[in-house]
Amino acid sequence: MTQPREPHAPFSSSQSGATLEASEATGALEASAALEKSAADAIPEASAIGGFAQLFPAGLPRLVMFDLDGTLVDSVPELAAAVEQMLLELGRPPVGSAAVRLWVGKGARVLVRRALAGDLHHAAVDETDTEQALALFMAAYAGSQHLTQIYPGVRDSLKWLRQQGVEMALITNKPERFVAPMLDALKIGRYFRWIIGGDTLAQQKPDPTGLLQVMKMAGVEPQQALFIGDSRSDVLAAHAAGVLCVALSYGYNHGRPIAEEAPALVIDDLRELLPGCPSACAELPLADPQSTSSEESAAW
Repeated sequence: MTQPREPHAPFSSSQSGATLEASEATGALEASAALEKSAADAIPEASAIGGFAQLFPAGLPRLVMFDLDGTLVDSVPELAAAVEQMLLELGRPPVGSAAVRLWVGKGARVLVRRALAGDLHHAAVDETDTEQALALFMAAYAGSQHLTQIYPGVRDSLKWLRQQGVEMALITNKPERFVAPMLDALKIGRYFRWIIGGDTLAQQKPDPTGLLQVMKMAGVEPQQALFIGDSRSDVLAAHAAGVLCVALSYGYNHGRPIAEEAPALVIDDLRELLPGCPSACAELPLADPQSTSSEESAAW
């Protein structure tokens, strides 16, 4: 069994150095278009050989980057609870979890603005109202994270990638201070060497800066990396970074089929990427790495 790696603290903006030039993202976008077209033409769907083998026939990617909400975990119940508490304190009517499911994906601020607007479109929402509501939402959300559930196949896939020696990173629009406690509670934080939250950098997805920065730190070229997400923002970020993107069909994409965004591959379960392991397979017999201490977990 692969020995557990030393935990790593989430990447902070002070480590990022100068902002990446726009020309880098433009060049990456052009390279990504060719990569995505080639993959999409040759690979219509995952098969028994596994999605990794289809996308990377010469061997596994050196780096796999993941989105969090809607990709690895279903956090809508906790987000909806926080939104409803926020609205209650503002004297506004509830909106229901179905609406929140359509609104998530672009970070806490946009979710709050959409809740205030009662719609995906929130341009008319006042900034003063946004700040007041955001503070209430953050306070409510801090106490509701026990409602989050990990999706089937996630643990198996993370274990398998770790056993193969593939580096992993997490790039999410969720505020950074909420990420480590969630990963710690779900016992999956140890798999990620780099973690970037929604306020770690000045930019959020669909901007590719987070992906580009992680690849730079890992010493990996775009053609050696893969991004796995569930939304338009994820696919756009991967395209702009020049990275192939696999999209989960079950996530949060504002009610639209994720296939419309032209990822390289659409799957229903992360295990479809593994060799000989369709989504209906039994749980992989891979032992969990030795648990780390709470002090180490806090550093993730």
